[in-house]
Amino acid sequence: MLTFTLKNIPIDLHHRLKASAELNRRSLNREILARLESGFAAPRVDTEVHAGRLHAFTALLPRVEHRKIDGYRRQGRP
Repeated sequence: MLTFTLKNIPIDLHHRLKASAELNRRSLNREILARLESGFAAPRVDTEVHAGRLHAFTALLPRVEHRKIDGYRRQGRP
């Protein structure tokens, strides 16, 4: 295995990593490795494609008449 040195780590980041390592019952080194590995394992998301799909999906939904919904909510109430 190779050795890797990190320099100039902000103190707040160091504290958060150390706390996370304790919560996960890992060493600080293992916590950093686990976070690096998970970052590379996550799939890339094309936000423009997803935004386009979401827009197309919401365009197919029926329009809502808020006055009717308000009326349904109040039905049966004094």
